[in-house]
Amino acid sequence: MTATSLPSRRETTVILATLAIWLIVTALCVGFRPEHIYIALILAVMLFATASTRRLIVALLPFVVFGISYDWMNICPNYEVNPVDIRGLYESEKSLFGIASASAGILTPNEFFALHTTPFLDFMAGFFYLCWVPVPILFGVWLYFNRQYSVYLHFALVFLFVNLLGFTFYYIHPAAPPWYVASHGFDFIQGTPGEVAGLGRWDEMTGLGIFHGLYSRNSNVFAALPSLHAAYMLIAFIYSLRARCQWWLRVVFGVICAGIWFTAVYTSHHYIIDVLAGIGCTLIGYLIFEYVLMKLPSFARFINRYTNYISATSSTASPR
Repeated sequence: MTATSLPSRRETTVILATLAIWLIVTALCVGFRPEHIYIALILAVMLFATASTRRLIVALLPFVVFGISYDWMNICPNYEVNPVDIRGLYESEKSLFGIASASAGILTPNEFFALHTTPFLDFMAGFFYLCWVPVPILFGVWLYFNRQYSVYLHFALVFLFVNLLGFTFYYIHPAAPPWYVASHGFDFIQGTPGEVAGLGRWDEMTGLGIFHGLYSRNSNVFAALPSLHAAYMLIAFIYSLRARCQWWLRVVFGVICAGIWFTAVYTSHHYIIDVLAGIGCTLIGYLIFEYVLMKLPSFARFINRYTNYISATSSTASPR
């Protein structure tokens, strides 16, 4: 394969068919938005442009599938599959982690923090939550361009696998976040829009409105358990221990990870139970992938072929 070679006829067929299916299903079942066509054009150009850009897109497929999967959850909202846990989760949180208050009785940690906010914590909360997706993805891109192809691929696939586990549990056990109880009580209200909750204080402080923009489009309101916010940086931290990187990067990842866990509770986006479930989901996904799936000869061969493809071992690059 040369740096300018076109995909084979079989690759071309798969590429065009996949893009067409994605756009058709999205348009018919989710709702077509302009960014869908922009993304499709970027993917198509990079897949056909050069062998190098094609390998990059193939390497990034786990993140592409993650994005499509998240978008496609709009096809069938989880509250149409199973009843939403609103009161039960709230009462469990209060029973396990309740904080005694002289004036208000037993409070959940979310309720306690809502009464004890500070500008410093508000600012740090916004900073940490802005890191939850971009930092792991940038870490993956860095691994790829640093030619740590095997570590990159394991990281990217575990990232996808943990998301799919979390998405599955969203349908098994839909759950309301703490801000929902604070705003609407324990009654289920279909079509409730997303809420910025405590992160609104960061928007007001900075005047940027980033979180209002993000959460106003969130249709996945009843997907609090497990907290995948708690998962993403933990995955990055785990694979930073397996990668060749400086010690300070691991420290930074650890701090951001802990900061996101705190922020999830501080801003009333998640209960402590949700955060612990997100951590558990991460560890389960990691262990299944590395110590069950990777022990299967057929799966290990697939991962080896995938690694060879994205590293172009047959031409200009070699895996490290």
